[in-house]
Amino acid sequence: MPTEPLPELAEDFVPFATAALDFHQAINMPVAPVAASRTELDALHAHLVALYGLLDAHTVRTAAVAHAEGDHLRACRIRLWQAAEHLHAAFHAAPHPGAGRLPTREACRARRPEGVPELTVCQRHLTASARVRRGHTPADLRDPFTGLTRH
Repeated sequence: MPTEPLPELAEDFVPFATAALDFHQAINMPVAPVAASRTELDALHAHLVALYGLLDAHTVRTAAVAHAEGDHLRACRIRLWQAAEHLHAAFHAAPHPGAGRLPTREACRARRPEGVPELTVCQRHLTASARVRRGHTPADLRDPFTGLTRH
């Protein structure tokens, strides 16, 4: 059964994004052990959420025609979301700029947004989490199993 040829793809920008991350790490990462800033954590969270969206699109397209590959992409997508969850939590646990003060234990437990510009990471996370909840069950999102032994 002949398959239709793939459409002509636009120039692939993913290698450029990867190179930009490598370049960022090479010039911006301090040699000394220093905690990541809230700005850096926010940027990393934005990057992971965007990467989740790209992987989600690939997963939906692939799973329809290649079950095993789609299953691995689904597992990868879940782990990427779990990483975004941890980055969001790390952002709120990081010291505040300027004052250098850590959030109080009560503020961490309350999980209240901190206002602008800190609220942007929460807005991004809530927007993405609505899409994530539509595509995954709570058990999927908390499952430590990667699915690598099924195929």
